[in-house]
Order: sequence, then structure tokens, then C-alpha cells
Amino acid sequence: MLINKGFKPKRRQSDTDRDRLPPGQYLTDDFPVLSLGPTPEVSKDKWKLRVWGLCEETSLSWENLMKLPASNITKDIHCVTKWSKYDTNWKGVWLDEIIRLANVDDTASFLIAHSADGYTTNIPIDDVTDKKALIAYEYDGEDIEAGHGGPVRLVVPHLYFWKSAKWLDGLEFVAEDQPGFWEERGYHNYGDPWLEQRYDTD
Repeated sequence: MLINKGFKPKRRQSDTDRDRLPPGQYLTDDFPVLSLGPTPEVSKDKWKLRVWGLCEETSLSWENLMKLPASNITKDIHCVTKWSKYDTNWKGVWLDEIIRLANVDDTASFLIAHSADGYTTNIPIDDVTDKKALIAYEYDGEDIEAGHGGPVRLVVPHLYFWKSAKWLDGLEFVAEDQPGFWEERGYHNYGDPWLEQRYDTD
């Protein structure tokens, strides 16, 4: 994994802030950029989101995405490399809206998120429905930088951030679990920060 930005010193925390920090994590004001390799170049006019599997296969362009109802969320995020960042603000479309549009079948139990660089990660359906996951295209009021997964990334803030696939270009709905890139390489299959589910031995 490449780390393209350093870490700034952690800020002082109030007692209330400490209640927001999962065990084993430390707080940073920076937003470190971590990736497997070179950042893929994905322009808005070329971007497509393919949706397939246990649903009505469909494809969304950037223009299609912009026509869907938009929402803003402010959430803490937690990286498996042990940094946490409070109050990150994202704008995008709830994954529930995509599920509705594609008429996802009730037999779908897992989502496999696909990225433009070939990355995949697996998430239970229950963890991406009921406004738990956002198809995000803005961060902090601006387009998401390429290094942070722009133009579109998945944001699933209650799980370790490797589950929030960058450069999102595919949503595959399946009945059986299919471990993704890091899950096949020793990371925990679920990734709950509060249980420190970092690796498959945790």
C-alpha cells in the first residue's frame, strides 16, 4: 500500500471526543491518501457505474447520477492503519436509491463494490441499506480529489475505510459472500472499528 501524504500531529481531544474514537485508533486532522498503486485517471464524462447481479442490470452516467436526490452526511471515518478523522462531510446519493432503481432482488445478501483500478471489497447488504452507505461525489463542498477516490467513491463510515471503495465503477449484488482484495489478503471480512476487526485473526 502506498501512503502519498504524511500524518499531522493529532489534535488534543476532549472527553467527549474520546468517546468517538474506537480502540487502537489515533486522531488526525490530516486526510492521508493510501492506495495500492498509481491513481487511476477517471473523468466525469467517461465515468460509468455498472450495476449488475441479482437485479435489473443498469448503467449510470455522471449526468444520470446528478439527477438523483442528493444528501449530505457528516461522519467520523476510521482507517485500518489506525488513524481516525472526525466530522468528514460528504455529498452524494444514498445507495438505497441505486438499489431501488435497479430493483435489487431480495435474495441479494452481499454487495461487491468494484473500482476502476480492479479493487473489490465485500459488504453485507444490511450494512449499505437504510442510509448507511453513500455514493459520494463531493467532499467538504468540493469535488472529491482523485487521490481520495474521485470522481465517485463509496462511503460506509461505520466500517473501516477500506470498505469505502475509491474510484467506484461497479456494484455487484450477490447471494453468497465473495471476499474482496484485502479480505483475500488477511484483512477481516467485516471490519468493525469498535471491535478492532483489522485482520482475519481478530
